[in-house]
Amino acid sequence: MISNTQILIHHFLEESAQSFPDKTALIHEKARPTYAELNSQANHLARCLLNQGVIQGDRVCLILENCPEYVISYYAILKAGGVAVPLSSDLKPEGLRPILEELEPKVIISSFRFERLLKATDLHGSGIQSLILKSPKLKWTSEAYSIFQLEDLIGIKPLSNPNVPIEETSLAGIIYTSGSTGKPKGVMLSHRNIVVNTHSICQYLHLTSSDIQMVVLPFFYVMGKSLLNTHFAVGATVVINNKFAFTAAVLKQMVDEAVTGFAGVPSTYAHLRHRSPLASYRGKLNSLRYCSQAGGHMSRVIKEQLRNVLPAHTRIYIMYGATEASARLTYLDPERFSDKMGSIGKPIPGVSLSVIDAKAREVLPDKTGEIVATGANIMLGYWKDPGATAKVIDENGYHTGDFGYRDNDGYYFVSGRKDYLLKVGGHRINPQEIDDVLMKSELLMEAIVLGVPDALLGYKLVALAAPRTDTCSENVVLNYCAEMLPRYKVPSHVKLIKALPKSASGKIDRTRCIELLNRKES
Repeated sequence: MISNTQILIHHFLEESAQSFPDKTALIHEKARPTYAELNSQANHLARCLLNQGVIQGDRVCLILENCPEYVISYYAILKAGGVAVPLSSDLKPEGLRPILEELEPKVIISSFRFERLLKATDLHGSGIQSLILKSPKLKWTSEAYSIFQLEDLIGIKPLSNPNVPIEETSLAGIIYTSGSTGKPKGVMLSHRNIVVNTHSICQYLHLTSSDIQMVVLPFFYVMGKSLLNTHFAVGATVVINNKFAFTAAVLKQMVDEAVTGFAGVPSTYAHLRHRSPLASYRGKLNSLRYCSQAGGHMSRVIKEQLRNVLPAHTRIYIMYGATEASARLTYLDPERFSDKMGSIGKPIPGVSLSVIDAKAREVLPDKTGEIVATGANIMLGYWKDPGATAKVIDENGYHTGDFGYRDNDGYYFVSGRKDYLLKVGGHRINPQEIDDVLMKSELLMEAIVLGVPDALLGYKLVALAAPRTDTCSENVVLNYCAEMLPRYKVPSHVKLIKALPKSASGKIDRTRCIELLNRKES
């Protein structure tokens, strides 16, 4: 049960350590730390950070794979009053360097997996005071900053909470998101932003201390972080599995650990449906209470297939949100999964949505406009970017950048991103509609339709897709499109590849898809 005294993020861990001290909090390979152990280790590290001069508002970067040390470090940073900045494991030196220059972090916590990245980035000009590494393999020497081994800082001796005075409105985390276009932006989230969103999610998912959540999404991704916080808030158990490519092993662990919850983005479920023995496990997933999906639009055909292949008792939650909303804005009640399958549902507790036109006037039901959100979960703004902040937050609320509508029953539908609309030969086209038609063919595992600049048409449509079988050809896909779509919506050509480029969070990487198309075009 969630306590009313949970007003700071690290209270999730602290109160569960008090209520369930001997309960397994995490399962990762052979490690099974209890809540009391994790909290005490986080306290040790928090005091080390304080001793290294970390004060409220100081940024501490996390470049770590999902593991117990990540969880310890995340809550330790917050306990010390610092600002936790989880960074993508996909970053290259040319991407990491400008982010560090912008953040000016006092400490970086990482592991041996990212030592070469850190070496190549050259931290001497970053201004950091301490580098903390889990199980380092390389030789590190520096006069510019101190170097510590993480294992030496998280002692096992019980240690009390540091209880640093922190306001709930204080900045707690910065999560970098590239959004749909442009350079990465640092989304600033307060303790209150995340706590209220966490409580709402726990409420509609009906989470309790009996739940066991399988996590295959990275913790640096806002949805992965939400899975951690929601389950720690109720004293549940989190199973970390970093080997999703081996789906049979993932499903076996779900059975062995009696997992009650699983979460993924659309590509997660496409992979489970077409590249795993999920169907054969249907009768074994007796404990699987629910599955949840967020992270973008999932085609109707994948939803229908999931409903058919998952156990009948497993509830499916379709969810919608944004990093700028601390994770979640809406959810579709599983009871309405069949009759409102195309909907993102209704606002979660504490969130209000509206659909407005270009003049900021709310439109009537079934009329399309931009979806705007308000609530205590909406971000403080973008780090060091007031201009970008002003473009998405105004007196009407947070502008999601998604076009959509509300039906007469109060359910919301997303019809496409404002950034993705294309002008093709005088027609305004939403590529998502064509994506759905491609997936309906059941020829493809995943697909994306993109616009390639064209001197005559403005843009021409090109589809990038991963076929389900080796017998599928580009001509077969194009012929299907010609049968199902008006001529102006039929892609000029289709490129078939083994798998679409993904971000580290598993979402289709639109920028890399465009780069791939451009290479093939040239």
